[in-house]
Amino acid sequence: MAKSQPLFSLLLFIFISGTISQSIIQLSRDHDVYCNSWRFSVETNDVGYWDQVPSRCVSYVQDYMTGDGYRSDSEVAASYALGFAKTVEIAGDGKDAWVFDVDETLLSNLPYYAVHGFGYNLLPNSFSDSTREEVVIMISFRTIAELTDRIDCSAPFKLSESFDELSFDEWVDLAEAPAIKASLNLYKELKQLGFTVFMLTGRSEHQRNATAKNLQLEGYSDWERLILRESSDQGKPATLYKSQRRLELVNEGYRIHGNSGDQWSDLYGFAVSERSFKLPNPLYYIP
Repeated sequence: MAKSQPLFSLLLFIFISGTISQSIIQLSRDHDVYCNSWRFSVETNDVGYWDQVPSRCVSYVQDYMTGDGYRSDSEVAASYALGFAKTVEIAGDGKDAWVFDVDETLLSNLPYYAVHGFGYNLLPNSFSDSTREEVVIMISFRTIAELTDRIDCSAPFKLSESFDELSFDEWVDLAEAPAIKASLNLYKELKQLGFTVFMLTGRSEHQRNATAKNLQLEGYSDWERLILRESSDQGKPATLYKSQRRLELVNEGYRIHGNSGDQWSDLYGFAVSERSFKLPNPLYYIP
């Protein structure tokens, strides 16, 4: 009987290892399903106001933004925008307009969010019970996870991080945000079709030079006007600010056929375009 003890222990260990390994895989799958649904609700604006990515979805958002999903979604949105643009009869008077947002529409701030962990930082001492439960589970599975190579145990456990305006402004000043390729291609096609292009951004007026430099470096050129927040616009909700600026264009005689943006606040309100095109953005929300 004593000789069978090591064999029994080994079999028990293998059974437990397999069970826990399957639990880890199932936990990962459950998170992916939930996070895909969360992202869908973000894009349809069902979530409403939110200020940070759920802790369980940080890795999902990272994978989405750096993988084929985000690129494909952006390309499809741009293709529908171009399809509509080709149906517009350009009058030739320079008044057929298209409005673009800048951040996460023409330019990608993904390098900034990658440095900031895609919106998450080191796990603090105080966190929600649900997060605590997940972390306890992960720690309990650490030995088995190392054996099964299911998770990276060298990486710190992390949470979503709220937006830091100061650090983001420093990033903007670098003028290093890359172009979103699908939007750049759309932009060039619209120019060839004869649209007058306006850029309407929530960035502040003092960031004009850095923003214009960044856009030009990434291949955007010959826009009609780059519209930024003036001092009188500070504190206004984005929906109101952008609606007022679009109304000014309408009052100048422009016909706004299309509007591309990553936030619903880029597209909602008054003086809206004939068609609006929403680009994906599960990183942040601007009301």
